[in-house]
Amino acid sequence: MKIVIANNTHAKYAQIICDTIEESAKVRGTGIARRTPEYILTKMENGNAIIALEGETFAGFCYIEIWGHEKFVANSGLIVHPDFRNRGLAKDIKKAVFDHSRKKYPDAKIFGITTGLAVMKINYELGYQPVTFSELTTDESFWKGCQTCKNYDILTRTERKMCLCTGMLYDPAKKVKPKEKSRLNDKAFTRLKSIKQTLFFKKEKATTGVKTQK
Repeated sequence: MKIVIANNTHAKYAQIICDTIEESAKVRGTGIARRTPEYILTKMENGNAIIALEGETFAGFCYIEIWGHEKFVANSGLIVHPDFRNRGLAKDIKKAVFDHSRKKYPDAKIFGITTGLAVMKINYELGYQPVTFSELTTDESFWKGCQTCKNYDILTRTERKMCLCTGMLYDPAKKVKPKEKSRLNDKAFTRLKSIKQTLFFKKEKATTGVKTQK
């Protein structure tokens, strides 16, 4: 398995990357910001992506987005092809794109928003901390990217204060030593996600006038 910085020689994988991301979102039943092959290709050409290959076969991918004049960067679109899951590959790709981000943009805060507990755990091990959305970038282009997510109405309804996603941030000015990091509380995050879903679902019911049976 090779995990490398992607470039324009990997352009042939752009379509399968987009397809794999979209299919994964359908299986999980979660929202996701859609990306086009053209968008993925620009990330490859700019050296802002990591790709995993087994021989010539696509295995996984993640890319870097830049916001606020390089004050913030996000490691987005993490995906592992179904044929290569349950091998720890997602963690290896996330670590590679995180290290690449730190080297290329050393002063930038690295952030992400996700509904996936597995991604939260990986981020936490890298030094990310859960934060409110107000601590993330205010760049309008980033939030516009959420428009293709099926939960976008929740984000707008709360005036971008919260959504089903959890915000996580790595601040290079506040480095967390491994020995100082406590274990991520899986149950707490799972419960938080459940509370959010229940809260927003009830609000949606009330808005549409649909009554729930007792």
